[in-house]
Amino acid sequence: MSRTTTMTVRLHGGLSDFVAMNVGENGLYENVSEYIRDLIRRDKERLEEQALERLKAELAHAFAAPESSYKVLTAAEVIARNQA
Repeated sequence: MSRTTTMTVRLHGGLSDFVAMNVGENGLYENVSEYIRDLIRRDKERLEEQALERLKAELAHAFAAPESSYKVLTAAEVIARNQA
C-alpha cells in the first residue's frame, strides 16, 4: 500500500516566480502539488533511462568481447564472485 507524505518547500524570488508561471490559469498545472509530482516523475524516469543506457553500454561491451574471453561458471561461483 502506498503512503502519502506531506512536504513543505520554501521558494524565494526567481524560483517562486517560475513556479507561479507554470501553475494556475496561465500555466500547465492546476496547482503546485501537481507540478511538483510531475517534476519528480520526470526526474525518476530520467534516472531510470540513465540506468538503462549504462546497462546497454555494458551489454554492448560484453557482446563485443571475443568468445575466448568467456569463462564457464557455476551458479555457486557467480554468487561467490558477486558477494566479494
